[in-house]
Amino acid sequence: MSSDTDAPDLTRSGGIEKLREGTYGGFFVACAVISVLTTVAIFVTLLSDAVAFFAAVPYSEFLFATDWSPNTVGGRRIFGIVPLIFGTLMVTITAAFIALPVGTLTAIYLSEYASTRVRSILKPMLEVLAGIPTVVYGYFALVYITPLLEATLFPDISTFNALSASLMVGIMTIPMVSSISEDAMSAVPDSLRQAGYGLGATKYEVSTGIVVPASISGIASSYILAVSRAIGETMIVVVAMGSQARMPVIQEGLLGLPYFNPADALLDTGMTVTVAMVQIAGSDLTGGSVAYDAMFALGLALFVITLIMNILSNIVSERYREAY
Repeated sequence: MSSDTDAPDLTRSGGIEKLREGTYGGFFVACAVISVLTTVAIFVTLLSDAVAFFAAVPYSEFLFATDWSPNTVGGRRIFGIVPLIFGTLMVTITAAFIALPVGTLTAIYLSEYASTRVRSILKPMLEVLAGIPTVVYGYFALVYITPLLEATLFPDISTFNALSASLMVGIMTIPMVSSISEDAMSAVPDSLRQAGYGLGATKYEVSTGIVVPASISGIASSYILAVSRAIGETMIVVVAMGSQARMPVIQEGLLGLPYFNPADALLDTGMTVTVAMVQIAGSDLTGGSVAYDAMFALGLALFVITLIMNILSNIVSERYREAY
């Protein structure tokens, strides 16, 4: 009686082949180890300087203060990350409203509607869009998008504003959503599509009712990775958004509930976590000072946020992954 352990060994048994395969395996292991060690080294570097920062600045001030002023000009130093987190979330959420639906619909078209020839042209063009330097997006937002918004919809918009920066961040992350989502949809077996057509479903019903639910794990992963990319974006917001950390004006609404007008925040300047880091790195602050160490505390906070997003992406991918 045969069993699974009786399966024949189909690998080559020659000494040279084993040595070659062992060399390849060792090389791949070395590459994996280098990747892990690089990540660990970045984390340790950020943590070591962040510890020095938190020795001088209380955690409560860093996490809950609503002002960010690392320089001594004009008053005492205040290291509150709240306005930076607000600016980061404002840009990220606005960009997500652009990138997620447009990227998903683009992926559906490429996977289900586009011909092979059209797909061979459009997909490389999307990859080129992803390869454009982000500083180009930033200057495009500053020179073209902001004047266009001022001349049409928002005459009171500031020269440096969060809205134009958010639009460009959203456009920049569209290729990430569309590419990963299209790969997930293309991996759905054609037998599922044919079963839908056999039951009388239209192409639209097959696309939205069969293909999209079957590839939801890949689509959700693309969403989270795109949001993580938007959170860490630097050059677009540096060029187009400005560098003033500010909180929105809180007003009292119905039943005394506080609220703020999103237009007040989007049409004016702001600051994200990455912009604050660039501002500190480009200033004349000396190394070893509290303000200089604040850059590493911000980097550690951004590292933790991105790590959580990536872990969430893996959890969602594993939870909803379909095996065919």
